[in-house]
Amino acid sequence: MLTKNELEKYNRHLIIPGFDVEKQEKLKKTKILVVGAGGLGSAVLTYLTAAGFGEIGIVDDDIVDASNLQRQILYDVNSIGKSKIEIAHNRLSAINPDVVFNLYNKRLTQDNAQEIATNYDIIIDATDNFSTRYLIDDICKNLDIPWIHGAIQNFEGQLSVFNHNQGACYRDLYPDEKKQAGNDLPIGVIGFLPGIIGSMQVSEAIKLATGIGNVISNKLYIFNALTMNSFTVTIIEE
Repeated sequence: MLTKNELEKYNRHLIIPGFDVEKQEKLKKTKILVVGAGGLGSAVLTYLTAAGFGEIGIVDDDIVDASNLQRQILYDVNSIGKSKIEIAHNRLSAINPDVVFNLYNKRLTQDNAQEIATNYDIIIDATDNFSTRYLIDDICKNLDIPWIHGAIQNFEGQLSVFNHNQGACYRDLYPDEKKQAGNDLPIGVIGFLPGIIGSMQVSEAIKLATGIGNVISNKLYIFNALTMNSFTVTIIEE
């Protein structure tokens, strides 16, 4: 049940045609895990929190660096040298104190991934490396959890939902893990792009949690900010 304060807080959700109290209550009941609190994670976590997801887990062991600030909007110059997860928690709690946050100040690894992930309904990939994405893919397939993939590079972003209703997985898109692992090098990204793709990831999370709209499963959405062109390709399951 939503409290009187929550009914007021989420009023602009509740007056959307087709989005009622029942939908907002579904968000409140949903447990969602975000892996990564950097560029994508900053946007994802901010909008998940504001939207009213009831329980949010955050996995990240990094500290804030000056080079993060052009895109990682949860942090400022006073955050440099401090734990991302602690700064993020303070900021997010101020946005919505009704949300329960679970903090994992560690990297997601083969040793801890299943234990962490098993407590959640949805996982969002806000990472920047292929090895973690393959790990998330394997764990979600094993636990039958849908996960929302986002990737950014230069001026281009990608989005997909994997393992939704036993749909396509990340390995169907990129079957050669060894080949992709060699691409885990620092890349440039225009500062606003994580906000665009991260917001789209939250859109997919809301659709998964409430059952509204069409989830971008079995497809990969690609967006180019320089040309404002976008297109969607179908993923064929292996």
